[in-house]
Amino acid sequence: MSTFSAITFSMRKKRILVGVLNWGLGHAARSIPIINALQKYNFEPIIASDGNALKLLRKEFPHLIAIHLPSYNIAYSKNPDFLKWKILFESPKILQAIKAEKQQTKSIIKKYDISGIFSDNRLGVRHKAVKSVFMTHQIQVLSGMTTYFSSIAHQKYIKKFDECWIPDTPNENNLSGTLSNTDTIKFPTKYIGILSRFKKKNCPIIYDYLMLLSGPEPQRTILEKKLLETFKNTTKKILFIRGVFSKEKIESKNPNIDIKNNLYGVRLQQAINSCDLVISRSGYTSLMDLANLEKKAFFIPTPGQFEQEYLANRLMKLGIAPYCSQDNFNMDKLKNVKEYTGFSKFDYHYPFEELFGLF
Repeated sequence: MSTFSAITFSMRKKRILVGVLNWGLGHAARSIPIINALQKYNFEPIIASDGNALKLLRKEFPHLIAIHLPSYNIAYSKNPDFLKWKILFESPKILQAIKAEKQQTKSIIKKYDISGIFSDNRLGVRHKAVKSVFMTHQIQVLSGMTTYFSSIAHQKYIKKFDECWIPDTPNENNLSGTLSNTDTIKFPTKYIGILSRFKKKNCPIIYDYLMLLSGPEPQRTILEKKLLETFKNTTKKILFIRGVFSKEKIESKNPNIDIKNNLYGVRLQQAINSCDLVISRSGYTSLMDLANLEKKAFFIPTPGQFEQEYLANRLMKLGIAPYCSQDNFNMDKLKNVKEYTGFSKFDYHYPFEELFGLF
């Protein structure tokens, strides 16, 4: 190797493979602060995901290398009572995808000279020869009567990583509650604080309601139709963000409702800051964003998703935000929102510089 080549090689930034699960947009959204921090501390992130999660990350980071991973193809059933069993039935297909992404990870490491791995719930994005981190708020995976078994199965995969990062605070008054309980865990964990791509801004309130849709189909579309029908004659000023990557647009006959397929970055931050109330799913990433922006919210959990139902119920009991089921939602449910405090900001943050020392 020539002297020039040796110097160039030594000056090159360490490359970190960032693997992100495609299940709604939450995992991609909460990985954005990690990718930004990696760049800030002189690493070069290599993005790897699939579906809408990869589309979002490509829009946010068009200058970074982005790689398509095998899809888990996780789909929701129309009947929420069958969701758990549908996922269980499809588990061989999911396990095959995990095996395939593990093989692809091996190839990516060799091709791009990867120095470290950050995985947000991509169970196969790891390698024993490279320091690997798994990020999740779900140490305990709620699944009704099978919670014990689903949690043990998840923890078995997490143990294969060098560290587990939990996007929450290390105290009882946290955001994830029992989901991130580590009392019986023996593998290395670090609470890294609330992750959000957004910053609180003091700006005029433009919208009464911001309806922020997300999550897998068909439940996203079912909720979209229900909300548009419920508010079709409203006098409230509404910004309706569908959460889809589509060129096809829909419009409301009501001039008070502004419908967008999606918003990104600063525009989405501005929209949330300029609304009085957010109506959304109770996905964990949405909770982190709302906490960071100190907003008031009303939640409609994805039917059949035990985690979202648990989080929404916990927030209601804590007096932070009300919720109701998708089937029971109507405009009258919003009348008591003023009785709830809304979210407060969490100040705890584990320094990224120390976290990245693993790499």
